Amino acid sequence: MLTQAQREEYDRVGAIVVPDVLSPQEVAELRRVTDGFVARARSVTTHDAIYDLEDSHTPAMPRVRRIKAPHLHDPAYAALVRHPKIVAVLQDLWGPNIRFDTAKLNMKSAGFGAAVEWHQDWAFYPHTNDDLAAVGVMMDDMELANGPLLIVPGSHKGPVYDHHAEGRFCGAMDPTKREVDYAAAVPLTGKAGSITVHHVRAVHGSAPNTSNKERRLMLFQFRAADAWPLLGFPQGIEAYDALMVAGTPSLSPRLADVPVRLPLPPADLQGSIYENQKGLKNKFFAAAE
Repeated sequence: MLTQAQREEYDRVGAIVVPDVLSPQEVAELRRVTDGFVARARSVTTHDAIYDLEDSHTPAMPRVRRIKAPHLHDPAYAALVRHPKIVAVLQDLWGPNIRFDTAKLNMKSAGFGAAVEWHQDWAFYPHTNDDLAAVGVMMDDMELANGPLLIVPGSHKGPVYDHHAEGRFCGAMDPTKREVDYAAAVPLTGKAGSITVHHVRAVHGSAPNTSNKERRLMLFQFRAADAWPLLGFPQGIEAYDALMVAGTPSLSPRLADVPVRLPLPPADLQGSIYENQKGLKNKFFAAAE
């Protein structure tokens, strides 16, 4: 699936965009299913096991900022976990043995979609090695105005930054510390049906959606099969091995010399990155008007 140039770009930047992974028919089905979830959110008044809602959500104006674990709630989403083209991209990066973790659908609706402050995924779930990545499936065209992912090139080769505030994990870096050059960030833009792949240690964020266009991005977390979570897997080995999407599992975690900072004590507000980051004193992105 990947050219040598794409593999080199991923190694250098920490992220790539791969065009034309999903067909127009697959994209249309994802949009149809997602529209149904938003319509059903009219009857929801607070965050639950499926929905993470914008603060401005009302029954008359349903505003969903995330569908949690969408692969558990509809077959159209679940099919992407083992989509052969997505798996092939990951095998080009890590080899034959690939394990899934979880998924979420981040929805930046036109004119009000919430920002996500700068962070590293690695801060949330450190493993024995860092062959982990998030795959973003573009359900809409990603343009600069509608809040695409922004990646700080090369940051995946640097330290793991502090994601704590007042002694507790908050899921965000403090931009006033100026630990990285945020002005150097590059947007991951592309047409619907493209995918993004960003390294677990890459510093990234996204601005609010200030455009009149939707920005729905399915994010799937994957890892090489020999990368094991340092905080454990309480569901047990059978459930862990059931997450394999290609190749064979192993009982021999690969230990790599990678920086680690544990996400403890946990955030005061749990449920999603939006809740983790709520109430931050120092923010980089202004809210959409």
